Amino acid sequence: MRIGVNALYLIPGGVGGTEIYLRHLLRALAAIDAKNEYVVFTNIETGADIAPPSPRFRVLRLGVRAALRPARIVWEQTALPLAARRARLDVLLNPGFTAPVAPPCPNVTVFHDLQHKRHPEYFRWFDLPAWRFFLWAAAHRSALVLADSEPTRADLLSYYGLPESKVRLVPLGADPRFFEIAAAAREPKPYILCASTLHPHKNLVALIRAFSALRRKRPEYSLVITGVRGFHTRAVEAAIDESGVRGSVRLTGWIEREELYALFRDAWAFVYPSTFEGFGLPVVEALAAGLPTACSAVEPINSIAGDAALKFDPLDAGALEAALERIAADGELRSRLAAAGPARAREFSWERTAGLTLAALEEAACSRAARPL
Repeated sequence: MRIGVNALYLIPGGVGGTEIYLRHLLRALAAIDAKNEYVVFTNIETGADIAPPSPRFRVLRLGVRAALRPARIVWEQTALPLAARRARLDVLLNPGFTAPVAPPCPNVTVFHDLQHKRHPEYFRWFDLPAWRFFLWAAAHRSALVLADSEPTRADLLSYYGLPESKVRLVPLGADPRFFEIAAAAREPKPYILCASTLHPHKNLVALIRAFSALRRKRPEYSLVITGVRGFHTRAVEAAIDESGVRGSVRLTGWIEREELYALFRDAWAFVYPSTFEGFGLPVVEALAAGLPTACSAVEPINSIAGDAALKFDPLDAGALEAALERIAADGELRSRLAAAGPARAREFSWERTAGLTLAALEEAACSRAARPL
């Protein structure tokens, strides 16, 4: 087969976890698939390093900037189908929610969540109409739809009325580098790590306030939050100032992967207070790294973490404060979670993600019924 990959949505350092997803997926596909060819369609911002160094992967750059979202959508609906036709694709993988409405070959589209349906209040009013239309169109015009988690799969069936036969559950994986961190000897430093985009549903204002309470009891700890500076950045910065913890909270913004590994290696513990997730990849990474982890008891994070993390109600300020204190100071709990994390995270691999994705691509390409009219 000749498989296309629609990477027009990608803004390096600007789209958070969906960039990590795509880079790991492509590397894993290169590792497990020795027979198919791949054409990765990129934008002006994205370099050729998005594709693995394999002769079976070719990067084709289209002349659009993803940062100009209206222009990117127009190119996705017009220039991309033409480029896909010229490339003689058998199937097109769309890893970032949206897809051409009239593709020259079957679409397989990945939905990481349906937050615009579950929590439209977290979106800017002028963005919502486009989200609603183009995601609905992608769901209905794709031969198959892939969901990161069971809650997202259920949302696709419920909100879009898709038949169960059209939706595949394809969980994400754990970066092997985090297991290496867990296996290496280390002396952790007294900071609590949170890897998260600064968006409203990440619940970071509540985390700042809970950390402020922890600092009053245990002033030796600091908090490091990594991730894209999203819509809620000003609110997070205001909460830092209001809580009086400006000197002990670090917002790194998006950082290179090597720097992120170093932060995981040296962290005392990991916390993830999100109120909504499609998967919760940072939790799997923290577990793989052997970090004592506290996370929200919301699905799918709750099921993904299993018994390897300390759970709390993210809407209960007292529960979040108590979880921070336990993850920082309860030595017995810390030891148990540090040992349980890597074992739990090994249940999630990018090779499995790639295998399930490839099976869906092959099914879509081979099914005559799946081809667009």
